Amino acid sequence: MNDPARPKRILLVTGMSGAGKSTVMNCLEDMGWEGVENLPLGLLDRLLAAPQALDSQGDDRPLALGIDSRTRGFDPDRIIMRIRQLRELHGHDVETLFLDCAGAELERRFSETRRRHPMAQDRPVADGIARERELMGPLRHWAEHVIDTTETLSNELQQQVRARFGGARPEEPTITVMSFGYSRGVPRSADLLFDMRFLRNPHWDLALRPKTGLDEAVGAYVAKDPAYDQALRQIESLLLLLLPRYAQEGKSYLTIAFGCTGGRHRSVHVAERVAARLRYAGFSLTVAHRDLASKPLDAMEGAPKAGS
Repeated sequence: MNDPARPKRILLVTGMSGAGKSTVMNCLEDMGWEGVENLPLGLLDRLLAAPQALDSQGDDRPLALGIDSRTRGFDPDRIIMRIRQLRELHGHDVETLFLDCAGAELERRFSETRRRHPMAQDRPVADGIARERELMGPLRHWAEHVIDTTETLSNELQQQVRARFGGARPEEPTITVMSFGYSRGVPRSADLLFDMRFLRNPHWDLALRPKTGLDEAVGAYVAKDPAYDQALRQIESLLLLLLPRYAQEGKSYLTIAFGCTGGRHRSVHVAERVAARLRYAGFSLTVAHRDLASKPLDAMEGAPKAGS
C-alpha cells in the first residue's frame, strides 16, 4: 500500500453549467486521470483528505474532481479553504480549472439541448446563469487555469486540455498561432494580437475570393503589398524577442492572433508564414484558423481600396 501522506496531483474542474465540464472530465479520463464528479461535499472532503483510499492498489494516477453548482452543499469559500489545507498541511499538488462562457452562448446551448439550467428550474435560463456566475465568482478568481469556451468547439477544448494536463508540465510555453476575422469578433484567448487589415485584400479579386490564405496565389497577392516585407520582418523579430522572455517569466500558454476582416485570406497567410518562421527558430506550436470555413461576404469586407 502506498504511503498515505504521499503527495498527489489533484485537479478541481469547475465552472459555469454548460461551459464544457463533462467534455473536460471525459478527456482527462481518456488521458489516464482518475475522475470523480459531483460528490456531496462531505464525501469530497474525506476523499481529498484521504487520497490513499484511491491508491489502495498502488494507483498513482492524478485525480480530477468535477464540482459545480449542482453539487450538494456547494460552497466556493469552503472549497478554497480545503484546497489551501491540502497544499499547506499535506503537500498535495492541487490546481483549479474554471470553465467560463459568455451568457448569450450559454443560453443558446441550453436552448438547443432543451435542458433546464440547474439554478433556473422555474424561471428564465438567463436568471440562472446570472445567479450561478455570482455564486462562482470566488472560484473563478481563485483558479490557476481559466478556459473560456464561448468560441471553442468540443475538439478544440479537448486539445487545450491535453496541452495543459497531458503530461509533465513543460518548461516552454504552449504556443498557438491563430487567424481570425474581426467581423466575427476578437478571440478572447489572444495574448498578442496583430491587425493585418492594412494589407491588400484578396477578397476583391474575383479569382482569389473563393480561395484562402492557404493557397499560394493568395499568398503571392498579399505579399505584393508594399508594406508586407518590412511589417512581417518586424513582427517576426518582435516575437523572437518576446517568446523567450515569456518563457523566463513562467507563462505556460501563449496565443498569437492575426486578424483581417473576414479571417479567410490575409490573416491566414500571415499566420502560416509567422508559424513557419517560429518553427524554424526552434519553437513548437499549433496553428489554428478560426474563421477559415466561413463564407466570404462583401458586406463584411467594406469597399475595395484603389489598387486592390
